[in-house]
Amino acid sequence: MHTKVAVIGAGPGGLVAARWLLAEGFDTHLFEQGPELGGQWTGEIGASGVWPTLYTNTSRILTAFSDLPHDGDQTFLSARQILRYLHRYAEMFRLKDRIRLSSKVIHVKHGGGRWSVETADGAEAFDRVVIASGRFQTPALPPVPGLSTFSGPEGVRSTFDYRGVEPYRGKRVLVGGCAVSALEVAAELAHGGAAAVTVTQRRQRYVLPKFAAGVPSDHRIFTRYGALAAERLPVTEVDRQLKTIVTDAGGSPEQYGAPTPDPSLFAAGVTLSQDYLPLVAEGRIDVRPWPLSVSGPDVTFADGGTQQFDGLLFGTGFRLDLPFLADEIRETLGLDDVHLDADRYTFHPDLPGLAFVGMWDQSGGYFVPLELQARWLAYTWSGRVPGADLGAQRAAVEAYRARRGLPQKTRMNLAAIGFARAAGCEPQLDRWPELRRALLFGPLAPSCFRLDGPDALPDAAEEFARAAAAFGAIESPEFTDREQADWNLLQSH
Repeated sequence: MHTKVAVIGAGPGGLVAARWLLAEGFDTHLFEQGPELGGQWTGEIGASGVWPTLYTNTSRILTAFSDLPHDGDQTFLSARQILRYLHRYAEMFRLKDRIRLSSKVIHVKHGGGRWSVETADGAEAFDRVVIASGRFQTPALPPVPGLSTFSGPEGVRSTFDYRGVEPYRGKRVLVGGCAVSALEVAAELAHGGAAAVTVTQRRQRYVLPKFAAGVPSDHRIFTRYGALAAERLPVTEVDRQLKTIVTDAGGSPEQYGAPTPDPSLFAAGVTLSQDYLPLVAEGRIDVRPWPLSVSGPDVTFADGGTQQFDGLLFGTGFRLDLPFLADEIRETLGLDDVHLDADRYTFHPDLPGLAFVGMWDQSGGYFVPLELQARWLAYTWSGRVPGADLGAQRAAVEAYRARRGLPQKTRMNLAAIGFARAAGCEPQLDRWPELRRALLFGPLAPSCFRLDGPDALPDAAEEFARAAAAFGAIESPEFTDREQADWNLLQSH
C-alpha cells in the first residue's frame, strides 16, 4: 500500500515537493486554499503580495526548476510569465489532477499513528504531511505611535496589498521599509505619476542593481564559492568580499544622495533594486529616517521633521503564520511570528511524518533551494538518502534555538548548498574540471544539482555550461585574477 502524503499549498514549494514525492512513489495529494495553483504568483487579492506589473528580481535561470527551463532569453520575467511556468510544470508532472483547489486547511493534528488534515469538507487521514503554505502571507505593519489615526485619503496599507500606481497618481506617498517590495513600489510610484515619493527606513541598506555590467546580480552574489567562504573564512573577510561585489556593481548609497550605510554589509543589509538609487539621485525619491509618530495626515520623523501624506505603504516584513497547526504541534515547534524549530527548516525529531518546505526567510530567489529541499525531503522519506539520527536533529534544533533574537535571514546560496549536501547532489569539483570555475563562481543554476548524486541527468553538464555562459561572465574556464586570489585564500583556511 502506498504511503499517503498531504501537501498543504500548491505554490512553487508545494508543486516541487509533490513532483519529487511522486517520483519516490508516494501517493501525494495537494490542498490549495485558492481557486488556482501558483501561490503568491496568482496575484489573488488578499492572498498574494504580487501586483500586476511586478517583474522578478531574480534572473530566469535562477527562477526555475531543473526539469523545465524557461522559454526564450528574457532575463527578468513578469508575474504572469512565472504563473504560466508553474502551470506548465504542474502539467509536465501530472500534478493538476492531484490538487484540491479552494480547499483551505483549517486543522492539522496527529493521533493514532496518522495525521489528520481537516478542510470544510471534513477530515482525512494521511501517513505524512508537508507544510508548504508559504512564508510570506501575513504582512506585519510596524508599531508606529498614532498610525491608526492616519487620515490621508489613501490610508495605510502594506505593500502586500499594493496593486498599482493608479490610486496614488498626483498623491504624496510615504513608503516604509528597505526590502525589495518597498524599494520596487517606491520606484514604480515615482515613475508612475505620484506627486511625491518619500522612503523611510530604520537603517540604510546597500542596494544592488538587478543587472550590472551585462550580468544579473544574482549570478554574482549567490555562488557556491560564497557558500564555501561563509563556512571557512572569517566573517569580516566574507563581509568584505560581498561588499566589494555590491559596491563594484552599483556603488554605495551615499554616492546617490541616500544616507551612508554601516561600513559592514552584514550590519546594513543589502537589497536588490534596479531603479531606486538613480531615482534618489534625481530627487524623485526622498529618503527620511524612521517615523516617531503619526497624527492625522502628519508624520513626524526621527530627525524632528514633519510632513503631510495622502497615503502610507509599508513593506516591513511578514509574520510566520500557520494557524491550522494543532496547539501541541505549535508548542513542539516553538512556533511564533518569526521562529519555527526544525532541522534545516525541514524536520523536527519529535514530529516524525511532518515536514516543512519554504518556511525560512531568505535573500535571493527561492526556486533552486525549494527544489533541493524537496528532493532531500522525498529522498529521506523514501530511504534513498539516510535521514539524520535523532541526536543530530536535536542538536540542529538546539543550535537554531540558540540563534533566536539574532537576524534570521539566510542567503540563497547557503540554503541551496545545505539542502544539496543533505540530498546527496552537491556537484563534485574533481569530477568536472572543465566546469570548475563555473561551479565555483558562476550561477547556482538548477542544472548544476543534476550533475551528481540521485537523479543525475546525462545532459546536465551541457545545460549548466550554457547557463553559466549565458551572460558572458563565465565563458572561459580560467579564473580571473580576483577569483584566483579568493580561491587561494579559501584554500589556505
